[in-house]
Amino acid sequence: MVTNSDSEGRVSRVERGDTGVDWDAEAVTFDDEPDHGLRDPEVRRAWAERLEDWLPVRASDVLDLGCGTGSLALLAAERGHRVTGVDLSPAMVDRARAKLAGRAAVFLVGDAAAPPVGEERFDVVLVRHVLWALPDPARALRRWCGLLRPGGRLVLVEGVWGTVDPASIPVERLTGLLAPLVEDVRVERLSDDARLWGREVADERYAVVARPASR
Repeated sequence: MVTNSDSEGRVSRVERGDTGVDWDAEAVTFDDEPDHGLRDPEVRRAWAERLEDWLPVRASDVLDLGCGTGSLALLAAERGHRVTGVDLSPAMVDRARAKLAGRAAVFLVGDAAAPPVGEERFDVVLVRHVLWALPDPARALRRWCGLLRPGGRLVLVEGVWGTVDPASIPVERLTGLLAPLVEDVRVERLSDDARLWGREVADERYAVVARPASR
């Protein structure tokens, strides 16, 4: 759950993951960001196209960690996937539940780094703008790999925001952390697709799709 950096490249207090952030309070305006609420049809369509490529064709079990208000979860559910969302904020979870009411989706309050779900239950673990803020990303990645069924995949959307004390996990670091855990990694650069963000961006944004090594 992060917001975009402002036009001068500064990173907001929310993006920096400061411990004083009240995520329940942030839930009120969270969807105002174009890539959070996906209210603009063009932004929504851009994310739907990416998910079509990242997620399996068949109906699958998708775990959306740090799901926020459930905008990506909704896109996945609309494609027939069964979604479980986890977020630390009860207010975010309440909004996600309302957004996906009547769909094959369950939302839980919990820590994205150690979600309250069982091992080997999911075909996809989807995480957007969360890993960079975790104190031990390597440990989280190991945990997430263990949540996947054989043949499952991680879909990680991350980046580097801001120029002064940036909030980030560069792609080289993330792929390095994944190297001992996975056997197939694909990196997609997202910075040059303004439709995803509702505006042109100059910083580094990317997605990594990875399949854990056979167990």
